[in-house]
Amino acid sequence: MNQPHAPAAISAARADAPDAGTAHATPAAALAAGQGWKAVGVSRPHESAELHVLGQATYTDDIPELQGTLHAALGLSSKAHARITALDLSPVRSAPGVVAVYTAADIVGTNDCGPIIHDDPIWAVEEVMYVGQPIFVVVADTHDNARRAARRALVTYDELPAIFTPQEAKAANSYVLPPMQLKRGDYQAAFAQAPHVVKGQLFVGGQEQFYLEGQIAYAIPKEDNGLLVQCSTQHPSEMQHVVAHAIGVHSHKVQVECRRMGGGFGGKESQSALWAASAGIAASKLRRPVKLRADRDDDMLVTGKRHCFYYEYEVGYDDNGKILAARADMTLRAGFSADLSGPVATRAVCHFDNAYYLSDVDIRAGCGKTNTQSNTAFRGFGGPQGAIAIEYVIDEIARNLGRDPLDVRRINFYGTTDRNVTPYGQEIVDNVIDKLTAELEQTSEYRARREAIAAFNASSPVLKKGIALTPLKFGIAFNVTHLNQAGALVHVYVDGSVLVNHGGTEMGQGINTKVMQVVAHELGVDLSHVRVTATDTSKVANTSATAASTGADLNGKAAQDAARQIRERLAAYAVKLYGDEDGQPVRFLDNHVHVNGHKLAFAELVQKAYLARVQLWSDGFYATPHLHWDAKTMNGHPFSYFAYGAAVSEVVVDTLTGEWKLLRADALYDAGRSLNPAIDIGQVEGAFIQGMGWLTTEQLWWNAAGKLMTHAPSTYKIPGISDCPEDFRVQLFDNGNVEDSIHRSKAVGEPPLLLPFSVFFAIRDAISSVGGHKVNPPLNAPATSEEILRAVSAVEMAA
Repeated sequence: MNQPHAPAAISAARADAPDAGTAHATPAAALAAGQGWKAVGVSRPHESAELHVLGQATYTDDIPELQGTLHAALGLSSKAHARITALDLSPVRSAPGVVAVYTAADIVGTNDCGPIIHDDPIWAVEEVMYVGQPIFVVVADTHDNARRAARRALVTYDELPAIFTPQEAKAANSYVLPPMQLKRGDYQAAFAQAPHVVKGQLFVGGQEQFYLEGQIAYAIPKEDNGLLVQCSTQHPSEMQHVVAHAIGVHSHKVQVECRRMGGGFGGKESQSALWAASAGIAASKLRRPVKLRADRDDDMLVTGKRHCFYYEYEVGYDDNGKILAARADMTLRAGFSADLSGPVATRAVCHFDNAYYLSDVDIRAGCGKTNTQSNTAFRGFGGPQGAIAIEYVIDEIARNLGRDPLDVRRINFYGTTDRNVTPYGQEIVDNVIDKLTAELEQTSEYRARREAIAAFNASSPVLKKGIALTPLKFGIAFNVTHLNQAGALVHVYVDGSVLVNHGGTEMGQGINTKVMQVVAHELGVDLSHVRVTATDTSKVANTSATAASTGADLNGKAAQDAARQIRERLAAYAVKLYGDEDGQPVRFLDNHVHVNGHKLAFAELVQKAYLARVQLWSDGFYATPHLHWDAKTMNGHPFSYFAYGAAVSEVVVDTLTGEWKLLRADALYDAGRSLNPAIDIGQVEGAFIQGMGWLTTEQLWWNAAGKLMTHAPSTYKIPGISDCPEDFRVQLFDNGNVEDSIHRSKAVGEPPLLLPFSVFFAIRDAISSVGGHKVNPPLNAPATSEEILRAVSAVEMAA
């Protein structure tokens, strides 16, 4: 039944109005009418916080297993690069509890799980490309039996030459994709005229995602060759496509569901596909439920990580430290296949500038093909790797000129009316980096602390302190334009409760909480009246990955669109019942509806509307406007807006042992008009510590045969509570988004991971003091104790 057209008095409120539950009201009028009631912009607990604390939150492995459930394990390669000359699986088949063993020959569909380039087999065929590559899957009655059986395969190899490092890949011209280049101006001419030059090399290691919940998929056969796959994934639609292609059916036969993940950090964007496909193939063949849960060692051996980068740089600058010309050649360790290395490299190139205007540049990136795990997405997605290179350069320029690095950074900041176009052609219209940095400089007492540190170092021969303030500018959007879209469903039930389903996935970051707040605000009800259900490809189709820090931006807008349609229908019906006095708005707030002098409970209006056959559910959709990108010229407007931030870190380093401690950290982050300050501050804190781990303790190490030896918590050091600073000050910068984002908020997932650059450069500052700040310490990342001692020795020898 068509509803009557809504008059002007009940038209949609502005998205940035303080009370968006009030139709057709200015922000000031809405606030006055609603006495400040709002559901967004306020701190609320994570929607699953109580379940987390009580251990009642259901993850994939917690789902009650159906009768007849079998368990799978993968058989992995023990060679980095080799031809398989013989494969005897009879010992596997005869192992206790084994029901079936499958190889690539048993795949009826497509043996591929590559997200972009189809160069990544689910199971290896004839040739293995890294230690840990899956060759077959074994299905048994228990997880333990399957895992034990997988180790019994007899594989004969003919070993082939292998490449392990990005330096080796560059020397061999070995790439998974053609190298890319971004140029602006005349680098050679500008470089020739520069009074000073700094050049060198830098290596920044990769990082294991180390999500608490490992990779897991539970595949359940349904009627008519259908399949339900419950898995821990950031990209249910991609899992749907991969599984459907692997078992040779249309996508509508495969349903993928994910209620929550125990962490993702990018590691479950594309690389959950191997696990989902393996479980799906086995379940489809056996017509029995199959669960594939990776042990931590297998997970770390099989899956890709943050890309490590090797840099060669050459930068020209003037007497004040202003950069005149910059050249950077970055080589990524992509691994054996392309995976997401292309977009990661693109983002690295586009974030090399960080917060600085670079007039004449030549920036290149090559995705080195190596016989290691195929590296993939990780929080920041190449942005941190691009930005740290220019920060390293500025740190060197400042030391060469004998200036405070903050002063050199400030000289090179982007402007607001000029010097405000990025090397890839996007005009910056929301630059607040100078104002934000100035605020942090004052609140952190940066100048006074630097003087105190200099005095301390002068009288301390062994322990040396260091301090650094580093800024960030981070573009928000997928750099593949068509991915910037989202859908949602909102149902209002007769009792006034609200159910929401959207295309984003919850990995602990609070997307469901924020979307619930947006819907509650739009309908004027308390958060307790709203519930979000599991992400499900049978409800919202063709979703993008929850990645690129766009989860709340995209899905919040889509859910708002759906809720607004329902609100407008209810408002039109309320006007029909009670009239419209002088065009006054129908207000939805505090669980009530106010119309023409009448106040009734939201649930009461809903019940009346149901009896009048008013539609009480709606779908919503959102596509980010104004985005465009030319991958060939590397030019365009790839980002909706930029998030900004800065951090100050103070460390103390023991120059005899290489041990160090973070004494204090001050962070100021631009979250726009935060949807939920408590969640956003938590995200900043988590990103800071995770990024600090990447740059200081988390070292990935492969042996000479190409086996990853840091494949367990016993050998891979993530930060612990003792690594957190006792004095940790995080604040949100007061700054509404200039773009029409959801309630003028800004993304908080990835950008804060750049804040702990300040830790790395504070360590470098402390090491530099050993030589009276006359020598640039050759410090690579991660700055482990061994790396710190190496840099200390180099400074002592050169001083």
